[in-house]
Amino acid sequence: MKRLAVGVWLAFAWTEQPAGDCGDSDSSHARTHAAVEIAPARLLPPHPHPLDLAGFRRSLDLAASSSWESPSPPQDSNREAAGRRRSSLWWSSLTNRCGRMRGPVRWAVVVVVMAMVEAAAGRFVVEKNSLRVTSPEGIKGKYECAIGNFGVPQYGGTLHGWVEYPKSNQKACKSFEDFDISFKSTRSGGRPKFVLIDRGQCYFTTKAWNAQNAGAAAVLVVDDKSEPLITMDNPDDAGTEHLENITIPSVLITKKLGDDLKKSAENGDMVSVLLDWRESLPHPDERVEYEFWTNSNDECGPKCDMQMDFVKSFRGTAQILEKKGYTQFTPHYITWYCPEAFVVSKQCKSQCINHGRYCAPDPEQDFSQGYDGKDVVVQNLHQICVFKAANESGKPWLWWDYVHDFSIRCPMKEKKYTPECAVHVIKSLGLDVEKIKKCVGDPEADEENPVLKAEQDAQIGHDKRGDVTILPTLVINNRQYRGKLDKSAVLKAVCAGFEETTEPAICLSEDVQTNECLENNGGCWQDRDNNVTACKDTFRGRVCECPVVKGVKFVGDGYTNCEASGIGRCEIKNGGCWKETRNGKTISACSNEVSEGCKCPPGFKGDGIKSCEDIDECKEKLYCQCKGCSCENTWGSYECSCGGKEATSAVGWSFLWVIFFGLVLAGVGAYAVYKYRLRSYMDSEIRAIMAQYMPLDNQEAANQHHVAHAGDDI
Repeated sequence: MKRLAVGVWLAFAWTEQPAGDCGDSDSSHARTHAAVEIAPARLLPPHPHPLDLAGFRRSLDLAASSSWESPSPPQDSNREAAGRRRSSLWWSSLTNRCGRMRGPVRWAVVVVVMAMVEAAAGRFVVEKNSLRVTSPEGIKGKYECAIGNFGVPQYGGTLHGWVEYPKSNQKACKSFEDFDISFKSTRSGGRPKFVLIDRGQCYFTTKAWNAQNAGAAAVLVVDDKSEPLITMDNPDDAGTEHLENITIPSVLITKKLGDDLKKSAENGDMVSVLLDWRESLPHPDERVEYEFWTNSNDECGPKCDMQMDFVKSFRGTAQILEKKGYTQFTPHYITWYCPEAFVVSKQCKSQCINHGRYCAPDPEQDFSQGYDGKDVVVQNLHQICVFKAANESGKPWLWWDYVHDFSIRCPMKEKKYTPECAVHVIKSLGLDVEKIKKCVGDPEADEENPVLKAEQDAQIGHDKRGDVTILPTLVINNRQYRGKLDKSAVLKAVCAGFEETTEPAICLSEDVQTNECLENNGGCWQDRDNNVTACKDTFRGRVCECPVVKGVKFVGDGYTNCEASGIGRCEIKNGGCWKETRNGKTISACSNEVSEGCKCPPGFKGDGIKSCEDIDECKEKLYCQCKGCSCENTWGSYECSCGGKEATSAVGWSFLWVIFFGLVLAGVGAYAVYKYRLRSYMDSEIRAIMAQYMPLDNQEAANQHHVAHAGDDI
């Protein structure tokens, strides 16, 4: 994918013109005009089809020469028609009041756009989930479908239901009550119904809302032409009255699959479908990394209200996850740049900072009043720098507090949306104001701002993540989230990003998911007596896994069998071995000296698991066979008596005493011999030493005597 050299694109906007206005006589026709806008992320607007350069040139030529007419409004709220609010940055200066470009500027813009189209194309990734048809047999199989960017997709879960194709209102543009149609189950225990709806004539959100009110559990929208799947988006202005209240998932399916499902339903076949979101988000490890692409603008209509409501409701949850190390959160902000030919224009100067390098749309879309786009860019930059400073201080979660407090203390409608107000909020959170000011830099400087430059680079898609083109956008584990920006829905998606069995407790609460282990123990192994179970509840469902209890690991398949293993295993259910107590005496086939297995102790025989039977040593004549001895079997042993005196099971007491005294005498004798040998050895050593030194003493005395006599002679 290539980067764009400029950021201008043509969007065809639907507008109603009054009769006779600008020479148009048919007031009932909706007209299409070429509107010049700055495209977010320095990219072409996302398009589900390969870019047709020749067709695009023809569109530009026609747009430059005249306006188009169309007999009907747009069919769907898809990406191309009504996906997002955009800022007509230079429209007032480049066009007349009817939307036609003025002559000289018209051709300049056409040339710029033509050069841009030749240069690059953006990459938009359609997020998908799995759809499995389980019946009828003829169309049974696994298919892909595109997740709608509204409602509540069941990330990490599945939904199974019957497909129904209504006989009337097949595009669901009207209430099903008007046609006396209901998709609600008439009896308890019924499987949910998925409504098959044709594309066209109204917004996707309108279709979903009407189906939900009629009792549908999910909506399958059938594409009206054979093409790659696209993302069903929500409108920004019209059709938003139901947006926040849609709670069922919606998906777009191909025309081919839709036609097959319709045919089966019309033939009276029972059409069963499983929607599966378990692999829609990667879940590689115990930490989830997610990004929130947002905007500091609080006057952009329903989208701004929705994202601020989300920040307020999700703030506490996000901070808990971040503080405990379960997640790594990063906020991002979309900007784009102004083409060099228009950097000095009044519009570009009011919407951009750093000489046209970083721009945002006018909040009120009125260049003559209120705040400008450059004010939004500056506040976006403040919020990025607040996050960086908070992250460096080890408290990245303070970003949520700052954005929340700034929206309350510095709203546009009260004329407090200023850098001075931002400083007051920063100080109240104990952050370093000077560090943040240094990060913000000089918005008037004719140079790159490294922070905003990094944000623009981050907008470009990489790996399996497409370009970020929708505001707001949530990216979880490098995949774009689709659906309602709601606390509960987003938390479910975040929880779906954890590896199984590593989810934090907040993901296992009743508000997020149901505990499958509460019903029939999830079908897993269980020891009711010791309150031990192999069922473990996870966000994606239960798993049957032998547990670890009090440091003792259980091993087995988790479904039918789990046995304690290792040191300490005998403390839990006696390691699964036989154990019995009689007359206050307990005997067990479990031994902590071995890590597994059961073995009957001496005096018993059996498998050691179910039973151990006492061995009758007397009957089998194994012991107590001395002459005149009497043998009596006991539990696990025997008693032997000789001459009226009882003996122990192995030997008589008399024999034991003989052995004992024999050992004592042997010890005493050995000690006496040792002392005698030691004394003899010492005596011999002393004699040897004395014999060695005594001759020397005698010789010395003799020499002295000889010297004395010699003196007498002198």
